[in-house]
Amino acid sequence: MAVSESAGTPHPSRRGVPAVWGNVPQRNKYFTGREDLLAELRRRIATEEITALLPHALQGMGGVGKTQLAIEYAYRYRSDYDVVWWISADQDALARSALAALAPRLGLTGVTLGRIEDAVAAVLDALRRGEPFERWLLIFDNADQPEAIRDLMPHGPGHVLVTSRNHRWTDVADTVEVNVFPRAESLAFLDRRVPSITASDAGRLADELGDLPLALEQAGALLTETAMSANIYLDLLEQEAGKILGENPSSDYPLPVAAAWSLSVARIREETPHAMDLLRRCAFFGPEPIPMELLNRGQYVLGPPLRDTLGDPLLMSRAIRALGRYALARIDNLHRTLQVHRIIQRLIREELAYEERSEIRHEVHLLLAAADPNDPDNFDRWSAYADLLAHAGPSAVVESQEPQVRRFVRNIARYLYVAGEYVYARSFVEGALERWTANSGEDHPDVLIMRRHRGAVLWALGDYQAAYNLNRRTLEQMREILGEDNEETLILFNTHGADLRARGEFADACALDEWSLERHRQVFGDQHPRTFMATINLALDYRNLGDYRKAFQLEEQSYHDRLDFYGRDDDPQVLLALDNLGDALRHAGDYAASREVEERTYRDYQEVVRQQRLPHDHPWVLQQARSLSIARIKAGAFAEALELAKQVYERHQRANGVDHPDTVGAAVNLGNAQRLVGELEEAAALIDDAVQRYRKVLGDDHPYTRGAFVNLAVVRRQLGDAVGARVILSETLASLERSVGRDHDYALTCAANLATALADLGEIEKARELGEDTLQRFRATLGEEHPDTLACAANLAHDLRALGHEQNAAELTTDTLARYRRTLGEDHPDVLAVTQGQRLDLDFEPPPL
Repeated sequence: MAVSESAGTPHPSRRGVPAVWGNVPQRNKYFTGREDLLAELRRRIATEEITALLPHALQGMGGVGKTQLAIEYAYRYRSDYDVVWWISADQDALARSALAALAPRLGLTGVTLGRIEDAVAAVLDALRRGEPFERWLLIFDNADQPEAIRDLMPHGPGHVLVTSRNHRWTDVADTVEVNVFPRAESLAFLDRRVPSITASDAGRLADELGDLPLALEQAGALLTETAMSANIYLDLLEQEAGKILGENPSSDYPLPVAAAWSLSVARIREETPHAMDLLRRCAFFGPEPIPMELLNRGQYVLGPPLRDTLGDPLLMSRAIRALGRYALARIDNLHRTLQVHRIIQRLIREELAYEERSEIRHEVHLLLAAADPNDPDNFDRWSAYADLLAHAGPSAVVESQEPQVRRFVRNIARYLYVAGEYVYARSFVEGALERWTANSGEDHPDVLIMRRHRGAVLWALGDYQAAYNLNRRTLEQMREILGEDNEETLILFNTHGADLRARGEFADACALDEWSLERHRQVFGDQHPRTFMATINLALDYRNLGDYRKAFQLEEQSYHDRLDFYGRDDDPQVLLALDNLGDALRHAGDYAASREVEERTYRDYQEVVRQQRLPHDHPWVLQQARSLSIARIKAGAFAEALELAKQVYERHQRANGVDHPDTVGAAVNLGNAQRLVGELEEAAALIDDAVQRYRKVLGDDHPYTRGAFVNLAVVRRQLGDAVGARVILSETLASLERSVGRDHDYALTCAANLATALADLGEIEKARELGEDTLQRFRATLGEEHPDTLACAANLAHDLRALGHEQNAAELTTDTLARYRRTLGEDHPDVLAVTQGQRLDLDFEPPPL
């Protein structure tokens, strides 16, 4: 990341404003000295990929001024950058969110903050390429473990600066150690901060405070605001230091820091007690900015005296000013937030007795619950939940047993799930579940509901067996304790239907979901989001059972019901139903209509993403993009399908990993597209890998695994391995007959391809017998004009002709072509292939589970 020679030597006197300037804290007007450190930092950062500011190895403490040095560097050299972006890196999720927030500022309109991982990947790629800006500076403040954020650091033409207390950064970055002030700089700082102080008093203060910048700042603020003499300060310092260290000594924060903090707090407690009350509550939030609006809600949920403070704008204003005056909080009037440093938070918490800590933490939980929008399924509420999430973990909100707080915890869990943040959701849910089970017992309704959330997250992560085991046990308990008509029980019935589909138990899933839909209609009514979801699940069952007529009827009904309910055709819930309708049309054989619907849905989803109402890689968006790729294949647009299939597969890999069933399904789709454009070797390798991954996550005999085997056999036969294809197809047909039945279209697809493999091996009579039987079953199952039926008929005509049955072959070919042209049109690749006397292959595309 070297600075280009043409740029010349940077000079702090240049004037200029970066095109993008984000989250950089306010410049410290009392910043003093550190010129040698700034020069060294500038030299290192211009030649190294990553530069880290660490406390001196002999100190190892916070408060030495790492963050202030980084802030000063950003302001002093801002004219040398086009982008300066500050990232609070103490929590992984928040660091990712902060980096993702850079996406729109870089003009990356295809991504959004909602789907954080995709936005992060896009930002890193743009920075690496230096497009649209080559001169960028990312500052990761207060990073802990290097491996936690290493994947967030771009490699490219810009600079990365890290501040941390963890000396493990020396292994991965060029480091600049930040020690306490040299005595001369301590004196210079105090002279600027407290203009009336004498050199002698400044020397004594610097000595007693160990030249620690944080302690000097706190002391300077106290002396300036109170006109206290240095002698009184030093006397109080001695008294208060003994008290605080005797009550709860801490090796992390040495005497001078604790003492300086204690004096500032003592003055706040004496002069503005309601400010102290507020500060104590702030100590139990996260170290991120706390919205004033959230605090204001305390007037409705807390008791006196704090309730009176929060409800009185004048008292609240005085309290906030006091906290800022004594350097105990950072006040951001523009964004209306209040932020307390983690050191101060910790020391405040340690000062309190256990009972008082418990009481204040409880009040913070009530404040968070009062700010809960109570609507995590509403996409417009996600930003509010993201703000609350920053404080949910640090405040230990899962410890609360209050019903409204537990509802808030459940809503956070649901928000993380519907937003597609499954990994974080799993950690959050499991933490809550552990505490609730310990506090309330395994049979408590709150515990059962949180177990339902855990099962949903496990399923979304692709851990189908664990989800099945958990949901089955939870469902039994819910039916007994909550009753079958309880809302939570009915939700879990739907979830368990998905468990059965994932196991390949399509008939059992259908029976359960038919019962569930009827119960939903009775309990919720026809026009309710829960009923809509139950309808979609049953349609998936019908589709997996090969009953495409029933599936289409339900999908069409679901689409119109959602359109009426949500009132706009671009609502994500409506688009989900429209995507399902497009799938139903494709399975029914209406390829042209299916593609038309999917193209429209794709455009609408892209607009929703552009408006940041849904993340770029939200599961629904990815699912629909794959549906469009398949629709393009079936409509004969192979090149366009391939391009989109590649994008979808790559996005699934980033979002879910290579072993997730959705990623494997996207790989199958891509392999099919590759085969159709003649990339046979690539297709064979990809589909073979997909088969092995399906075997691992779904099992050898799952219908989807066997469907992928069909695709593998097709491409291997096209590569000349008819013997291998025959073996695969014979074993697969036997497996599918056991799992879904001989008349299921999965089995019929396999049988049709097996007939082709037999013909390639010269076993024409066997191919004819199998083809005739399969054609009869196709006609009964899918209808006479379904494209799969016509493909089977066209192939059978080849075998009849090879056996000398010319008249029968000609009649069948003529009839098949006429039907093909009506169904697909003159120019469809399948129609052209039949016209040219070629055999057709049938493939498998795994639908969503």
